[in-house]
Amino acid sequence: MRRLLDNAYLYSGGLAALSILAICLLVSAQVCLNILARLGGPDLSFTIPSYADFSGYLLASASFLALAHTLRHGTHIRVNLVISRLSDRPRWVFECVTLALATLTSVYATWFSAAMAMESWHYGDKSTGIIAIPIWMPQSVMVAGLALLSVAFLDTLIESLRAGRSVIVDHTVE
Repeated sequence: MRRLLDNAYLYSGGLAALSILAICLLVSAQVCLNILARLGGPDLSFTIPSYADFSGYLLASASFLALAHTLRHGTHIRVNLVISRLSDRPRWVFECVTLALATLTSVYATWFSAAMAMESWHYGDKSTGIIAIPIWMPQSVMVAGLALLSVAFLDTLIESLRAGRSVIVDHTVE
């Protein structure tokens, strides 16, 4: 089970990275087309349809798919002002309470995001761009990222309770 979860977190982070790469490629292609239009005139003026919409969807995908990976690798943004001053036992208790609250919050967010995506699917909501994308598609990626974050919070909480110590290693520079 540990290997399955770690692979899920890793692949989710990889998909987030690919989403960022896709944004870079998409925007770079449009910039090149803009340069071509300036150099060649109106006859060479081309636009990638809905490239801004696609970039926005990819950015949302990257953001939500990266959440579980960053949590499990200790690179989530944390405020260490309080916990860095605590000894091991109080720090562990504080972390367990925080992980429990974060698990509940992320499950709540997942539930309502899934309801929103299902509603968009039910009503056939589409984007307003040149290419009409069913809105449930990018929303479902958001739901998947939130669901995996919920699993990661619960996984980290269980791991911390079993170990009897803090398991999140802070890799940020202080």
